[in-house]
Amino acid sequence: MRRDSLFRIENGEESSMRLLNFGSLNLDYVYSVDHMVTPGETLASYGMNTFCGGKGLNQSIALAKAGVEVFHAGLIGEEGDLLLDTCKKGGVHVDYIRRVPGKSGHTIIQVDRNGQNCILLYGGANQSVTKEYVDEVLAHFEKGDLLLLQNEVNLLDYVIDRAYEKGMMIVLNPSPYNEKLEACDFGKISMFLLNEIEGAQVTGEEEPEKILEILKAMYPHAKVVLTLGKDGSIYQDQGKICRQGIYPVKTVDTTAAGDTFTGYFLSSIIRGMSVEAGLRLAAKASSIAVSRKGAAPSIPEREEVEQALKGD
Repeated sequence: MRRDSLFRIENGEESSMRLLNFGSLNLDYVYSVDHMVTPGETLASYGMNTFCGGKGLNQSIALAKAGVEVFHAGLIGEEGDLLLDTCKKGGVHVDYIRRVPGKSGHTIIQVDRNGQNCILLYGGANQSVTKEYVDEVLAHFEKGDLLLLQNEVNLLDYVIDRAYEKGMMIVLNPSPYNEKLEACDFGKISMFLLNEIEGAQVTGEEEPEKILEILKAMYPHAKVVLTLGKDGSIYQDQGKICRQGIYPVKTVDTTAAGDTFTGYFLSSIIRGMSVEAGLRLAAKASSIAVSRKGAAPSIPEREEVEQALKGD
């Protein structure tokens, strides 16, 4: 498979590729706190909300709100109706979402007065993926289609191997970074979308330039989008480096910032936008998301993002 084809449609025309997001669906229990709880401390929360989230769901919602036709594959538990309904209302195709016995994945999230968060994750149904289910889903996709993955479901290595055999282009957000990723063949990844913490975990380096240098040496054919928080983002491929700053806003909740960036940047690929325009679009969408509470509910519609860009 020629991984250098990923941006071959940089001509303003939409791609005919289909996009599958094989990822998590979580219920987020979000607690508003003065500061992050410390060991041995009992801390009163001054607010609590339940949102739908999970990196997989958030990124699918972001893609759909960005105007992309996205198919989601993932598992929900016995209390997963809210997750399914959120996907449907968000414009995500749910044909490949299945229900299994037990609890859905969920998180307990602390959000402090500065909008920073701390997340405790329980995998639940997200960890019940079987090889048979993977094969069933991938049978509906073909060479040239785009597969988006995160590390909140099990059998990630199997999904990567089967998708690569089919000639799909694989985009990986290696989050959360843990030992399960060691079983995955990163040489099969077409694009990495990762933040500076994940970049350091993959490469052993902390400086952005060093992270990019090591990633290029390790996976020379892969494209990389490295997000750097307040320092913006950097795109790298074999012959190009692009930098994008942030759009400063008052931060309320950063929970879905990275997922919003991912969804909107990938939407730019489908639409055949330039890398520069795609980074601007993703940065603006992310800035809007962090100014609102919640995960999926904070993700803006494409029209709002485009109007905001016109105002800059």
